[in-house]
Amino acid sequence: MCIFCKIIAGEIPSTKVYEDETIYAFRDINPQAPTHILIVPKRHIARAGELTEADGVLVGHIFAVAAQVAKAEGLESFRVVTNSGKDAGQTVNHLHFHLMGGRVLSNAMV
Repeated sequence: MCIFCKIIAGEIPSTKVYEDETIYAFRDINPQAPTHILIVPKRHIARAGELTEADGVLVGHIFAVAAQVAKAEGLESFRVVTNSGKDAGQTVNHLHFHLMGGRVLSNAMV
């Protein structure tokens, strides 16, 4: 079981921001911005490169929740990013989206 699956299962503590039947969102323990929240599907999907059209509803829901959480956090501007694979910077092999904001973010790719 990966670390995010353990967090979702409650085996590893996290600071939950949002949860429903399909996704779990929590504060990143190594934030890269004042607000840095990870949004994770509860179903284990290793990376974005494994998504199919059947996952379209899930991904749409993740982005809708990202907007909802950003608003709840008081963010007018924010970034949502995911990395797919080791060479792209993915360090946990469980699909996750970074919601970041709270300061001016550089235009450099993260």
